[in-house]
Amino acid sequence: MTTIKIKGMTCNHCVMAVTKALNEIDWIKDVKVDLAKGEAAFDEGKAVDMALVRERIKKAGYEVV
Repeated sequence: MTTIKIKGMTCNHCVMAVTKALNEIDWIKDVKVDLAKGEAAFDEGKAVDMALVRERIKKAGYEVV
């Protein structure tokens, strides 16, 4: 399980946007976003480029910290 800190999430819509962005990346599954902690956790079927993860999160309007 990989966990990343995400800055800018304030509501359940944010959680859904981040979940959707991560679920669209190949090999990422079991995405769990915790609004209170400002974190997202996910399993990787194969190694995923974290630059891609950061790019998708940024495109959704948030920032990986």
